[in-house]
Amino acid sequence: MSSAGAVWGEGPAALLASDAVRRFEADLNALLPLGAAFGLAVSGGPDSVALLLLAAAARPEGCLVATVDHDLRPESAVEALLVERLCAALELPHETLKLRWAEPPLSALQEQARAARYAALGDWAVANGLGAVLTGHHRDDQAETMLMRLSRGSGVRGLAAMRADAPLPGGSGIRLIRPLLDWSRAELGEICAVAGVEPCHDPGNDNAQFERVRFRQALAMLDLDPAALARSARALEDADRALEWVADELWVARVRPDEHGGLVLKVADLPAELRRRLVTRAVAELDPAGVPLRGRECDELLDRLAAGTSASVRSLIARGGPQWAFLPAPPRQPRKPG
Repeated sequence: MSSAGAVWGEGPAALLASDAVRRFEADLNALLPLGAAFGLAVSGGPDSVALLLLAAAARPEGCLVATVDHDLRPESAVEALLVERLCAALELPHETLKLRWAEPPLSALQEQARAARYAALGDWAVANGLGAVLTGHHRDDQAETMLMRLSRGSGVRGLAAMRADAPLPGGSGIRLIRPLLDWSRAELGEICAVAGVEPCHDPGNDNAQFERVRFRQALAMLDLDPAALARSARALEDADRALEWVADELWVARVRPDEHGGLVLKVADLPAELRRRLVTRAVAELDPAGVPLRGRECDELLDRLAAGTSASVRSLIARGGPQWAFLPAPPRQPRKPG
């Protein structure tokens, strides 16, 4: 990353007057009202640095910046410091959120790091009275995500596009805003170049042991068009929203509470996808953990219920038949002394 003193040089002046800033402003205004306080998650990589530069040019008022230092690479502290210096030059408040690990993750590294990152950003946003956190996810990310999920056999919901406005994972109540989903990785790199800012490079982005990197490489090798894949993901998102609208209507018409604190679902004549959505919602509402069913767990439960049998799922008992019932499992009886 270039020195902070170079940030507001000739390049950023051109950026301020560019079509890119006007385009970004329109994208952001469609998602977040003027005057709303928001945060930016900036790692120092090209995508998030482009987001930072565009936000600083288009809407600096009420903008706070956070860098999550995962403390998993020796370079991470230096990268956070470089973002801090860039923010100082842009006159934007910045805070480094350093993660503390009891034990560094040895498996599912990216998944665990992502969960910890969102939790830290949620806490930071709540503490600062922010309603939303913006990230630099873009069109190429959208295409990679779709291919990854396709390889796992995901259905409509899994293949649907990352939403531009969604809850921030972690249950903080903060919104996750992705204003760059119609921008390509190359366009964001050009924003940094025009501003004269050299982003940081995370070597993990070249490491094929990570699933996303392998699919990024596959996209390039097969000469697939990320823009076309992103369009397909958006079409599936439209389908997902339509199905969710139907499921909401069916929840009112076909689901009723029972006298034992459970739910009864009239779903026998419904298409499989609508059954899936109603069952997933029933489990999420009754299970204290509130974690939705996914993948094979949901498929196995649906098969059991369709066959008219019973099954244990999470903290619940599910029963098939003409109507499907979900009840809290009775408390376990303590063992009698032998």
